[in-house]
Amino acid sequence: MDRETLLEKFTNLRQWNRGAERAPHKPLLIIYAIGKLLRGEGRLTPFAEADVDVGKLLREFGGRQSKQGIQYPFWRLRNDSIWEVTDAALMSPNSSGDVRKSELLNLNVAGGFHEAIAEQLQNDSSLAFEIIHKLLDMHFCDGMHSDILQAAGIELPIKVFETKMRTSNFREKVLRAYEYRCAVCGFDVKLGILPLALEAAHIKWQAFGGPNEEVNGLALCVLHHKLFDRGAYTLSPQWEVLISDDAHGSVGFEEWLMRFHGKPINFPQRQSYYPGADFISWHVNEVFQGDYRE
Repeated sequence: MDRETLLEKFTNLRQWNRGAERAPHKPLLIIYAIGKLLRGEGRLTPFAEADVDVGKLLREFGGRQSKQGIQYPFWRLRNDSIWEVTDAALMSPNSSGDVRKSELLNLNVAGGFHEAIAEQLQNDSSLAFEIIHKLLDMHFCDGMHSDILQAAGIELPIKVFETKMRTSNFREKVLRAYEYRCAVCGFDVKLGILPLALEAAHIKWQAFGGPNEEVNGLALCVLHHKLFDRGAYTLSPQWEVLISDDAHGSVGFEEWLMRFHGKPINFPQRQSYYPGADFISWHVNEVFQGDYRE
């Protein structure tokens, strides 16, 4: 199979689709499987092993709606013509074409890329890296990429993460709207005239239709940007900071998270820039982890 055709197969997966809801199961399973190939760990992985490993990735990076196991993507990837499951003929699919998790476990099946595809990915690491990068770009915000790769045991060449050209001036618009200070902690350190460690965060990610406008942005210091993208906190409809009950710690937890719980953000200079209710709702449903603390 030529390189472009294979790349297209991976970037045009058959995905569960309902509006702007996230469906990270297949992308995370593929990234996990490619990582195993790059480490020379073999083509096929027992379902029981993948269920544990990819389940951890889903709990970390999938949001509140992604708590179920991976039996569906593990089985359904066969429909994308890149994946096989051993002993598939022994399965008993239901009317929707799915199989039970217990059946996958009892038959001790394994799954992985077709042999020719696995060989192609192993022989062309740049193609494997490009597929990983595209899946990350399509399904996750930029701030999560390095965390996902680390959790999946993948080390990509630095050039893969070269800054992409942006046609939008989103960062400058958002920082100016918030008068160059973090919307959570107020951090506003500058070196000369340039703000340091201050970033523009999308509330609703671009990959899911979030616009490059002030109402979909927050000016956040590097730490609060990372915590926001990982779902450690979100916003209420009244623009209050709400901390997840999944977040915990000792050093730094009280200082950088809990002391802001229930308190309003540092508002932008115009009410027309206040975070949009629809974008906040998306973040609560698709990114925020756990439940709100009392």
